[in-house]
Amino acid sequence: MTNADVLADLEARGLVHLSTDRDALAQRLADGPVTAYYGCDPTADSLHIGNLIGLLILRRLQDAGHRAIGLAGGATGLIGDPSERSDERNQLDDETLAANTTAIAAQIARVVDPDGRRGTLFVDNRSWTEDLTLIDFLRDVGRHVTVNQMVARDSVRARLESEHGISYTEFSYMLLQARDYLHLHREHGCALQIGGSDQWGNIVSGVDLVRRVEGRQVHALCWPLLTGADGTKLGKSTGARVWLDPRRTSPYQLFQHWMRVDDADLDRQLKWFTLLPVADIDGLLRAHEADPGARVAHRRLAHEVTALVHGDDAARAAEEASTILFGADPSTATAAALAVVAREVTCAPIGPGDDPRADTVIGLLVATGLVASTSDARRALSQGGVYLNGVRCADDAPVTAEDLLHGRYALVRKGKRSYAMGLARP
Repeated sequence: MTNADVLADLEARGLVHLSTDRDALAQRLADGPVTAYYGCDPTADSLHIGNLIGLLILRRLQDAGHRAIGLAGGATGLIGDPSERSDERNQLDDETLAANTTAIAAQIARVVDPDGRRGTLFVDNRSWTEDLTLIDFLRDVGRHVTVNQMVARDSVRARLESEHGISYTEFSYMLLQARDYLHLHREHGCALQIGGSDQWGNIVSGVDLVRRVEGRQVHALCWPLLTGADGTKLGKSTGARVWLDPRRTSPYQLFQHWMRVDDADLDRQLKWFTLLPVADIDGLLRAHEADPGARVAHRRLAHEVTALVHGDDAARAAEEASTILFGADPSTATAAALAVVAREVTCAPIGPGDDPRADTVIGLLVATGLVASTSDARRALSQGGVYLNGVRCADDAPVTAEDLLHGRYALVRKGKRSYAMGLARP
């Protein structure tokens, strides 16, 4: 893809909801490399899948020959962007904010510049904000912005009209973000800021500030908000719990999230959350329409996103673990896939030095909580509903070293979908 093609590609994916002068932006992208930035406030120690849209737009721009800046908002994160909620964001202490900033910077890098060879620049706006004096801020920024402009923003107006109003701290947020754009334009030639459509007011404030101070035209591009089935915004504070940090949302859970995408939303999700060419996506959708039960498009979506966030190895292991937990033969599984399964099901230690009661099939059923009691375990066995490593168990038997897959894992199943794991010490 060339410099000029990227805007058309974003439009084909439905990712251009708002922009400054479209023709001027297209011409600027065609004229040569543009430096673009996307910022994320470190209000948590992880980004979520809503942020992934912006990271992938940066990646697409960079792959088309443009330059990318990923910004962690260590300064703006201290304040919080005015939202339509009636309360301000919780104030973070310096230690928490620093840890969050470090964590999300690593996540930005993993998606936008995974091999470190694309030249992505990573910045923290606290580095050029914490020494800023109030007098300098009012002189260099405040005098260029009217209160009329600020109160016209939807998020500010909603808070002004609410019972709780808006604090001066939050009111100042858009000026700090506008100053970020001015700083990045001056220092790095940044000429494009991207964000979700709820950031449009903040972003165009920066566009206007650069024009007033520097006399130059810069650009803005916003994508539609990611919404749930009820049309509400999905984010850290509004119910989205699909995170990019594997400690919050494991690679397996991330994989399963995309496997559960509604058929009607496959087109959008594939275009927004993968780097696959639109023509390839159209082919996947045709294959899905021809045989929905094969779930070819879902599996490709799940693999592509999991690989972007956690790497190819993690995506393959998550996919294989998914097949195991949906009935595939565990005896042929890789150790990596079984390790994923072990993180997703209840485990009980087995082997020398551990509770000997877990070293039988019945003991393992009880120790892992698949059954409530020994009598329940015997009943399940008699009904033919217990499996060890995919093989039906006729009666109780010891779990021996020969039963350990890859020398460590013994997968027990009760019924069709209830799994647990006996786990020997490494």
